[in-house]
Amino acid sequence: MAEITRKWFKEMSVYQIWTRSFCDSNGDGIGDLPGVYSKLDYIKSLGVDAIWFSPIYPTPNADYGYDISDYKNINPEFGTLDDFKMILDGAHERGMRVFMDLVVNHTSDEHEWFKESSKSVDNPYHDYYIWRKGKGNKPPNNWLSVFEGGAWEYNKNLDEYYLHVFAKKQPDLNMDNPKVREEVKSIMRFWLDMGVDGFREDVITFISKAEGLPNGIPLPVATGVEHYKHGPHLDEYLDEFRAVTNEYDCMTVGEGPMTSLKDAVELCSEGPNQKLDMLISFDHMNADCMVTDWIKLPFNLRKLKNTMTKWQKAMYGRGWNCLYIENHDHARIIDRYGSLKYRVQSGKALATMYFLQCGTPFIYQGQEIGMTNISVDHLYEYKDVMTFNNYRLFSGILHLSEKQFLKLSSKVNRENARTPVQWNSGKNAGFTTADEPWFKINENYKEINVEAAEKDENSLLNYYRKLTKFRKENEIVIYGEYNLLYENSKNLFVYERLYEGQRLLVITSFSENPVKFKAPVGYNLSEGELVLQNYDVIDPGKNDFYTKPYEARVYLFK
Repeated sequence: MAEITRKWFKEMSVYQIWTRSFCDSNGDGIGDLPGVYSKLDYIKSLGVDAIWFSPIYPTPNADYGYDISDYKNINPEFGTLDDFKMILDGAHERGMRVFMDLVVNHTSDEHEWFKESSKSVDNPYHDYYIWRKGKGNKPPNNWLSVFEGGAWEYNKNLDEYYLHVFAKKQPDLNMDNPKVREEVKSIMRFWLDMGVDGFREDVITFISKAEGLPNGIPLPVATGVEHYKHGPHLDEYLDEFRAVTNEYDCMTVGEGPMTSLKDAVELCSEGPNQKLDMLISFDHMNADCMVTDWIKLPFNLRKLKNTMTKWQKAMYGRGWNCLYIENHDHARIIDRYGSLKYRVQSGKALATMYFLQCGTPFIYQGQEIGMTNISVDHLYEYKDVMTFNNYRLFSGILHLSEKQFLKLSSKVNRENARTPVQWNSGKNAGFTTADEPWFKINENYKEINVEAAEKDENSLLNYYRKLTKFRKENEIVIYGEYNLLYENSKNLFVYERLYEGQRLLVITSFSENPVKFKAPVGYNLSEGELVLQNYDVIDPGKNDFYTKPYEARVYLFK
């Protein structure tokens, strides 16, 4: 068995907050930091050890916080630096750490650096961004942005184009400029000196672009991505940033869209050349889609199992996995991999399946109560730049009507995860006292809310609490080796964890229909303790049984 290095971030669970939709304290319809502060005891009650904030910096909201106009301040919609310091102190007093989102592939076009950069080619800040002359009347190359058509925007005054891999209002920083890298280090030290415990680094694997910015392979979206998804200088730039974080007792988790498993292992392998502590992979989020969430396919459990198992095996003893099934960039997981008919049971099965693997588990706000996707009647009710870009693509290429697009969107849109958190069955789900919240509240809030879940001992919320407690109390969950069992089953996800003579058997069904289960070779269920389950089990020691819809059982063998 591989040697596992013990570290504090491996033993924690993390709660992700997308502040705008979390809790509104001042009645303006927008979630804010005082609202978060008011819920610190609730967050602590989940058994988590840390909070990760999606961006809370000043922003024009072209991409809801991922277009930053000032890296060393707080979005006035959310509060002040003093409000943040209050949360930092409050979290630390409760034994929880706080992580910030570090977004340095791009800034807002309203950042002072970009305003200066746009004034003249001789401006000291001009080289903070990637400017190029066009080719005749065309952009410098054929790259497409992830969000908005072409990846180049023309500036008439300069007769140059600037690169934006994402939205037009998100110009890419020129990380090849040493001054830009020094700015990034200054930002990191600003927050770390304040007491922040680490960073989730947004699309950090995109920060180095290929020399000469060559044309990309033509794709409907993101043409050119092969020239920046792991660019030529990525490793050395990450080394520079790692040198800063090594000065502090902190953690870094990088987001790496389309990063290969091989590259992820190299970036996270422990030792003197380690770049990141963890990497957020997207592979396991493709079990019901192809390339992007928007190209929908039927859910395939085998695909999910194989993908997760590859990451478990490759990282074990070398790096560390980031475990998640929901965040701000994906639709709600019960709608995708679970069942609305069996919302609570499938929610528990999903939670069991991912939470007990080897890695640090993340819980996204609302996930713990089983929040679901929404439907809207009109396109204008949506808020996100990505939604509108996809509408242009799908209406143009596939000729979808608005009604057809809205039907697809209700299944796959990341805005499904951005509806306000449902705290109670009162006005606006207890999210805000305003007449209108900033975004639509799911109509099922009277049934699905925190207050109702608190009163139900069998709720999904209370099951998550059991999971965090069990993980804390059993090192086998944190450090144990992972092996997939029932590999070819289309309906069962079964695996074992092995550690210091103990064994953990995790059984989850992904079917509404009964599925025959037989204890794997070497296991006698009567010799184990049934430590977690989502149904009452009359005879837990029986080695052969038929599963109930989305049943989950966890046995511990000592």
